[in-house]
Amino acid sequence: MIDQLEYNTERKRLIIPEYGRHIQKMINQALDTEDDVERNKIAKSIIGVMGNMQPHLRDVPDFQHKLWDQLFIMADFALDVDSPYPKPSREVLQERPEPLGYPQNFPKYRFYGNNIKRMIDVANSWEDGEKKEALEYAIANHMKKCYLNWNKDTVDDYVIFRHLLVLSNGEIDLAAREEDLSDASSLLKQKKKFVSSSNKNQQRSKSNNNRSNRKRY
Repeated sequence: MIDQLEYNTERKRLIIPEYGRHIQKMINQALDTEDDVERNKIAKSIIGVMGNMQPHLRDVPDFQHKLWDQLFIMADFALDVDSPYPKPSREVLQERPEPLGYPQNFPKYRFYGNNIKRMIDVANSWEDGEKKEALEYAIANHMKKCYLNWNKDTVDDYVIFRHLLVLSNGEIDLAAREEDLSDASSLLKQKKKFVSSSNKNQQRSKSNNNRSNRKRY
């Protein structure tokens, strides 16, 4: 009996280990079947078992297409059956994807982030009006908040206006308007409120966990 035991180290490597050894044996049986009709029946039965093993993916679009592709992959593309979908090829599967191009932005004021420049470009594309002015002041207030997060000291509005003028290539000049930005204290209060509320939620979850872990007699 001991001599007849099989170890996984002595078996062939599973192509898709998630389906287990038995599915691979069923596929090998389909490969050894010479009758075309019987081989198609075995293939459909295997697809049914594979689908039952992943019931949480039944609502995913092209779920059946994915199962058939995985069947051919586990059969090492040697299974000759009638598939309702185009058969995948080994070349497409082994083809390396193209390198993903990351944006190489080097902003002049890094503490504002890259999204500020995108917001400024959007504001420059808008027509003059109240909405554009509101967006420009919203951007300036957000820049002031980012500046305070980077430098805890107070900042003069003129500094934010000058940075905004540089980032907008001279298009947005709020220094010429006689309006001020939000106070630094109010901007920091909003951050403190968010932090305190998150801390309270964490404390509540901890207290609930402690209550649930108490022994009940």
